[in-house]
Amino acid sequence: MTNNRKIIAVMPAYNSAKTIEISVKAIPPETIDEIILVDDGSADDTSIVAKRLGLITLRHEKNLGYGAAQKTGFTEALKRGATVAVLVHSDFQYDPTLIPKMIQPIIDGSADACFGSRMVVKKDALKGGMPLWRFVANRFLSIIEESILKLGLSEYHTGYRAYSRKALLAIPFTKNYDRYAFDTEMLAQLSMGKFKVAEISIPTRYREESQSLSFWRGVQYGSATLIVMLKYLLHRWGLKSYPQFIINLKD
Repeated sequence: MTNNRKIIAVMPAYNSAKTIEISVKAIPPETIDEIILVDDGSADDTSIVAKRLGLITLRHEKNLGYGAAQKTGFTEALKRGATVAVLVHSDFQYDPTLIPKMIQPIIDGSADACFGSRMVVKKDALKGGMPLWRFVANRFLSIIEESILKLGLSEYHTGYRAYSRKALLAIPFTKNYDRYAFDTEMLAQLSMGKFKVAEISIPTRYREESQSLSFWRGVQYGSATLIVMLKYLLHRWGLKSYPQFIINLKD
């Protein structure tokens, strides 16, 4: 911990034994105090590799979902006194060397959350290997979400994220979906709480080991995203109350 700040990386992992080490070694060591890996019921040696690397390793006995892994990781990060928690993917799809840029807006107080966007220069996303159908879906959903949430982000479907302790304590993230729509709910919660957000440009890279959604699971995720937007609007308009959108701003 430096300057009374504790930076913790949260790494959800599922059958990631082959890519954990390269992901961890790419993290600039001077920027992270601890790494929490959440093994979401892997069938391979994910937990064994994580422990060998000296990571704080938590394991779900069965696969609960990407969102559930984040819930476990962020809860543990808060218990350990994290002032900033940065989400690092175990499949090396997002560049860990950019962590210093990701956390800087939170450290300097200009933002409560920061997101890595592959869409700042949109053509670069396709050059980086993003499938065309995924690119179109990403842009379509991001345009809808920006029109509703108004966070000023160029991409709403990035897995590269950092959150301040203040934001994580205020947002009831444990009430969110256990699957991929968890991330969408986090964005809606940030908007509901009027938190300040920042964005940095990141490269797009799709690897053979990248754990990306299939087309049909992508359709399910897109549908869940639209449902989250509907719930957000109903809650904001006072037509129906949803517990995940009741933000605690007292602390």
